[in-house]
Amino acid sequence: MQAIRVHEKGGPEVLKLEEVPEPQPGPGEVLIKVAAAGVNFIDIYYRLGQYPVEKPYTPGDEAAGTVEAVGQGVTDFKPGDRVAHCQKMGSYAQYQVIPASKVVPVPEGLDLKQAAAVMLQGITAHYLSHSTYPIKSGETVLIHAGAGGVGQLLIQMAKMLGATVITTVSTAEKAALAKEAGADHIINYTETDFEEEVKRITGGEKLPVVYDSVGQSTFNKSLNCLRPRGYMVLFGASSGPVPPFDPQLLNRRGSLYLTRPTMGHYIATREELLARAGDVFKWVAEGKLKVKFDHTYPLAEAAQAQTDLKARATTGKVLLIP
Repeated sequence: MQAIRVHEKGGPEVLKLEEVPEPQPGPGEVLIKVAAAGVNFIDIYYRLGQYPVEKPYTPGDEAAGTVEAVGQGVTDFKPGDRVAHCQKMGSYAQYQVIPASKVVPVPEGLDLKQAAAVMLQGITAHYLSHSTYPIKSGETVLIHAGAGGVGQLLIQMAKMLGATVITTVSTAEKAALAKEAGADHIINYTETDFEEEVKRITGGEKLPVVYDSVGQSTFNKSLNCLRPRGYMVLFGASSGPVPPFDPQLLNRRGSLYLTRPTMGHYIATREELLARAGDVFKWVAEGKLKVKFDHTYPLAEAAQAQTDLKARATTGKVLLIP
């Protein structure tokens, strides 16, 4: 089979399309024929060496497809079942072996590309809005990068929970996408200081929570937007990692809370995984949650897909199609 392999850390050029043996499922595992694999910023972090990983490896933490074979002891799935996952590296490939405990069923009526597009980012938006900081009806929240994959889904979930949403974007095209997702106030941060604009929108009132996937370039001003005991939810670093800082900064700005959540801790049990994925898939199937995947690339163009994602040249979800 064909798979993308990484033998050394570096730029997009280290993503190599290679012929490798087709894997076989062991006890408790399923073999999936990948229909679509999600491309995410964490794939870039691994490639650059920001997170340690044994090499060589096949990138990709998210995919949807059909079960080809099951290993000994697997009773929840059978060949032909439509499934998705977001917890096992190796999805930039034609086939992937996954522990059955990490796989969720894809309901009828949901396209496999939709499932791949919404799995990781949908669950991320779910735990951010429902658990990391549970949004309450009537609150005003700030969501950075509102045209991104998580951003569009998080805006929609915040609106479902009754919030007023302020979001930031970098272009008029992205502003249109954020508006379509339901954002109430959209700030083009390339033209306007978002901190000052938030103050204008709220009449000087500060916010209970900021959801920030941008990191370095937005962190300090995001803190300034928070009310005392507000939540700074830092869940990404698309502009670079936040430099070290004195925790007294949180004290001086109002006894603020800072959290750096990661998905694994919010789907630590199978019950929680099934509950979050079930909600997300149900909302998509019912039309309550819209997922965009306007950018799809063949497997051989994985390097270009990551390049475009990092350059913020994409909107919505980026998919690889083996």
